[in-house]
Amino acid sequence: MRALVCHAYGPIETLKVEEVSLPEPKAGEVLIRVGAAGVSFAALLGVQGKHQNKPPLPYVPGNELAGHIVKLGSGVTHLTVGQRVMTGVSQGAYAEYAVAIAANVLPIPETMPYAQATNFPTLYPTAYGALRWKADLQLGEVLLVHGAGGGSGLTAIEVGKAMGASVIASAGGSDKLVAARDAGADHLIDYRKEDLRSRVLDITGGRGADVIYDPVGGSAFDVSLRCVAPEGRLIPMGFASGTVPQIPANILLVKNLTVIGFYYGYYNGWGGRGEPSSKELTALAKRRAMVAEAQAELMRWFTEDKLKATIAGTFDLANWTQGFRLIEDRTVVGKAVLVP
Repeated sequence: MRALVCHAYGPIETLKVEEVSLPEPKAGEVLIRVGAAGVSFAALLGVQGKHQNKPPLPYVPGNELAGHIVKLGSGVTHLTVGQRVMTGVSQGAYAEYAVAIAANVLPIPETMPYAQATNFPTLYPTAYGALRWKADLQLGEVLLVHGAGGGSGLTAIEVGKAMGASVIASAGGSDKLVAARDAGADHLIDYRKEDLRSRVLDITGGRGADVIYDPVGGSAFDVSLRCVAPEGRLIPMGFASGTVPQIPANILLVKNLTVIGFYYGYYNGWGGRGEPSSKELTALAKRRAMVAEAQAELMRWFTEDKLKATIAGTFDLANWTQGFRLIEDRTVVGKAVLVP
């Protein structure tokens, strides 16, 4: 089968499209014919060797995919061959076929295109889990979303609106702000032209945002500390700026702030060390049940047209650099997708 292979950590141009052996699903796994795979900042960091999870080289990158099942591993009874599904994987999505843990595989509606479905393995449930499980976003609260034109930001806007929040979108450039507005943002801020802190405080009557969703980091996070409401919650979701912020503890103390870490892969059992104990397996089953409930609500919101699953562009596997470049240059509006 055709696959995009990483032989050494470094620039995205060093990846190679190669013929590799077809993977075989083990017990509790399924083999999926990949219809589309999402290009993500996490995948970019993985190729560069900057992600916290470093699979042995060589490996096939890619963490989000949608397609149809072609083979079941032993013990898999809740899925069927031919079923249209989506899933997240720790690696392997940038290929014609990929193996996935059956417990993490979920059906998708017949009407949902594979490209749009790539938003659901990680982006939407990450926003959902961070905002509902961790930040406890309430009806009528103010949510500030940084990087609002990218895939992570757009999904956070839509999930926040579905939860009943008033959403402020911060992004650089009119095209990204148009996308944020179309996603449902109530207020738009172009941080390149406006003072972000002043605008947030003006919009909120001087109080600040209750919850801040930040996939950017760097200076955006620094500004967030100065425009978050008392007892506010800040969620550092990523560091697209390239700078991991350092947090002055005195500001947390004075404003009674909570900074929330959230890694969605934990809920799917990614990144574990060795074989899990029976206690860990029981806890993982409970987390996966939470994921299934969240995905059911997300799918319902999609059918109700509350989630748009915006696609920035689809690219053949051989043109992987074009998709990654949108992420690397921070020009992506929505989700870039590779089609094997």
